[in-house]
Parts: sequence; structure tokens; C-alpha cells
Amino acid sequence: MSAEAAAPALKLVQPSLRESLFAKSDAYRLYQGDSLALLKQFDAGTFDMVFADPPYFLSNGGFTCKNGKRAAVNKGNWDVSRGVEEDHAFTSAWLQECQRVLKPTGSIWVSGTQHVIFSVGFAMQKLGYKLLNTVTWYKPNASPNLACRYFTHSSELLIWASPKPAAKLQHTFNYKKMKQDNGGKQMRDVWALPRAGEEEIDTDESGRVWTMTAPRREEKVHGSHPTQKPVSLLERVIEASTSEDAVILDPFNGSGTTGVAAMKLGRRYVGIDLDENYLSLTKKRLAEAERSAR
Repeated sequence: MSAEAAAPALKLVQPSLRESLFAKSDAYRLYQGDSLALLKQFDAGTFDMVFADPPYFLSNGGFTCKNGKRAAVNKGNWDVSRGVEEDHAFTSAWLQECQRVLKPTGSIWVSGTQHVIFSVGFAMQKLGYKLLNTVTWYKPNASPNLACRYFTHSSELLIWASPKPAAKLQHTFNYKKMKQDNGGKQMRDVWALPRAGEEEIDTDESGRVWTMTAPRREEKVHGSHPTQKPVSLLERVIEASTSEDAVILDPFNGSGTTGVAAMKLGRRYVGIDLDENYLSLTKKRLAEAERSAR
């Protein structure tokens, strides 16, 4: 993308946020601090889209398979469950703030596994969100199940919702673009995105299915996050539900994949994270993405 095609410079000037500002450019802002506390400091109706990959509360002493080896599930204190009631209260609180800072024409995407996504959906219903879709992302290279007591977990769910129900839906949906990308067929809500350089899977009966593998090696050249999402997933989400001048928020920034995809597509980005190390990683990734977009 040329510099002339880039979105207008980002301007978020809330004085209370200045002390939390970690890094910035014309296209992005990174803030360090507690997500819920910082969300409360943004003006209502600031953002066109939110993508949230919240804690799944899986760091409970269990084990998984990583690179073919048994490994403890210990992502950090932020991923430790405080119990069902407290976990759900946290989910409801940050969703309520996201609802407030979204424009009426905006929308939110939340990713999760069975461990958290039902809490997210219930909280959205209680708060008055309009649920638009539940997208299934199929991961063909999912880690094997070590317990051998249930099916291998090979998918994640993404709930897409607008902040308020209305007689006429106001959210952005680039329907024609998605249909074009899907070979002239309506895009379905089961996504199996291709690996780099591969064609998408297609069947006469069901239309194209998006298959997407874990983040590629080049996406982790500056470092990685234990719940890192592939850039291609965020590109599809952003292309589907924002215009080119959109401002996108990720309240659980992690390694900054949402920001990388936003930079590639000429959008503007705001990320929040508590961990300085991950914000430093994000800063490197966003600087690289900005250079590539010029």
C-alpha cells in the first residue's frame, strides 16, 4: 500500500491515557496497563471494530503437546481461572466497556475455545449485543490430544456482534468483497484458510471452507505469544467488517497480530497490554508492517 493510500493519522488525545502510552506512530497507539482500567478512559464511540482474544483460563496445571513434546499449560497469571463466577464477571465487564467505546456502526469479534466462548456469548446476550455470526476456524495442524479421552480440539470459535440491536443493522459488512474472495459464492461461517501459497479447499456441496494453520515461522521472527493468531485470520476479519479509514482496538494485544493485519490493510490500530515484553515485540512487528505498507 502506498503512503498516499494510508488512512488518516490517528488522533487519540485523552489526557488520562498519556501516562500509559507505550509507543505510537501516525497509524497506531500502544498502551500499557490493565485492559479494563484503560478501556474506561476512552471516549464512547471511539472505535470502528474491536478484536478480542481474551484469556481462555486454561493455565490450570494441565499438559498439552508442543512441538511434539509434552508441555505444561502455563501461559501466565493472566490465564489462571479465578472460578466460573469471577471469570464470567471479568468477561462481562470488559465486554461492557467494548460496547461503550464502539461506534453504533462498528462491530466486535471475540475468539475463544469451549472454555470461554460460551461465557462470552451469554454475556453479550445479557448486555444487549446483536449476535451476527459464530464463525468456526478449523486448524488442520492442531496439537494431538494427550489424554485420549475425547476428540482432538481442532477449531476455535469467533463470535461476531454489533454493539446494539437496531431495526436496521448498521455494522459494516463488505459482503461483495467476501463473495468475490469466495469464488462468487456467499462466504460461509466455517473457515478453513489455506497455508501460504496453497489454494483454498473447495467442494461443490458446501462451497469454500477456510482452513488456517498456526502462525508461520516468519510471523514469529521477532518473538511470539502463547496464544498468537495467524495474520491471515485477522486480515479476513478486518477486510470483512471495516472500511479503509477504520480505527481498530485490541484490548488484549498480545504479540500485536491484529495491529500487523491493520497496518497491512491501511487501517489504524490501538492495542492494550499489561506486559512490557509483548508490547516491545508488538512495536517491532508494527514498525516492520508500516515499512512494508509504504
